[in-house]
Amino acid sequence: MLANRIRSSRPFPHASLHHSTMTRLFQRNSLTRLGVMAALSVLTLSACTLDTPTRSAMTSLVSAHSVFVYVGTLQSQIDGLRLDTSTGELTSIGAVAQGLKSTWVTAHPELPVLYGVDDDSAKEGSITAYEVNRGTGTLNRINASHTGGHGTTFLHFDVPSNTLLGANYNSGSVSSVAVNSDGSMGPLVSTITETGSGPSRRQASAHAHSVAIDPSGRYALVADLGADRVFIYRFDRGTHALSQADGPGPHEFVAPPGSGPRHLAFGSNGQFVYLLTELSAEIMVLRWDARQENLTLVQSLPISTQDLQGVKSGAEIAVSHDGRFVYVEDRGENSLVVYRISHDSGELSLVQRISSGGDKPWGFGIDASGKWLLVANQRSGKVNVFSVDTVSGRVSNTGQSAAVSSPTSIAFVK
Repeated sequence: MLANRIRSSRPFPHASLHHSTMTRLFQRNSLTRLGVMAALSVLTLSACTLDTPTRSAMTSLVSAHSVFVYVGTLQSQIDGLRLDTSTGELTSIGAVAQGLKSTWVTAHPELPVLYGVDDDSAKEGSITAYEVNRGTGTLNRINASHTGGHGTTFLHFDVPSNTLLGANYNSGSVSSVAVNSDGSMGPLVSTITETGSGPSRRQASAHAHSVAIDPSGRYALVADLGADRVFIYRFDRGTHALSQADGPGPHEFVAPPGSGPRHLAFGSNGQFVYLLTELSAEIMVLRWDARQENLTLVQSLPISTQDLQGVKSGAEIAVSHDGRFVYVEDRGENSLVVYRISHDSGELSLVQRISSGGDKPWGFGIDASGKWLLVANQRSGKVNVFSVDTVSGRVSNTGQSAAVSSPTSIAFVK
């Protein structure tokens, strides 16, 4: 105790000191001790009172201007990044999942859950669900479901039905898998295998490359690189099941031989579909008729310039959140191409062509604000940040980037 420490360090000189004097000294030292302790308590309480809201405010501020970016790769791992949405600054978290060939990742639209494919063609494909730690960005595996196909290479999350739809490239099939209310994977519900081929050496058989659900929620459109087709299937949101369409009509759009349909996206009004081909590097505007269950060609444009000497290759396509622009990745020329959409005809007009900021752009993602576009430049091992002018649609390279080995796809989690 404080009084004992004082007595031992400064002994009284006279052993015969009167008892009352010692009592007064003891009381005075005790009061001093209590005063010191009270003062320390007040200071500690004040510090805690001031520190808690300050830390909370700082955390909220960081959170308000920060999103996690997850990058699918060719390296059997998923990498994590953090994007500052106020500045465009990109920082690396590192590998957050390892072991699966997760070339494609997508996020749950409402929950902190990420989904990654297993694109290993030597075994049955699967989809794995991961819980996102909103503090650190790390991932915790929840569970997985098989897809009934091989080489699962693309995912589409249908929000109204809580269904993940996967395109299985190697087996030329498309699957639907239920998602539970907590974001975990449910059972495989259906798998449809396609047939067809094309003139390219890469088109010996069907190769489903992407899938989209039409605005009515009753049809699934599947772009197949190997068959030169966009297949049209029925989709039941109540049961999560895909099935062959049985009404009149061809139930498919036949693309030019050797074009290799890769990815597609619906326009905001649901009347038009924008199809990107990989082998011929074209963008096709298709009119969608849900009543007749068919697609008709409206416009076709090459995405590459006439100066291209190498191999043509379309990679990724997306419609802006406001439905006014289409963004395309031209892998053959390492560029991004921006088009304006005509509201009435759905036709496209060129707005901009700009370098992707690296070599072999494989995929990209636009954040929820529509102001940032992140490009996965696979061969140069970089994720590059572009700002988006939401009025003109034009993009600008911010100079911000992060090193990621063989990046292929991008997903955002708030």
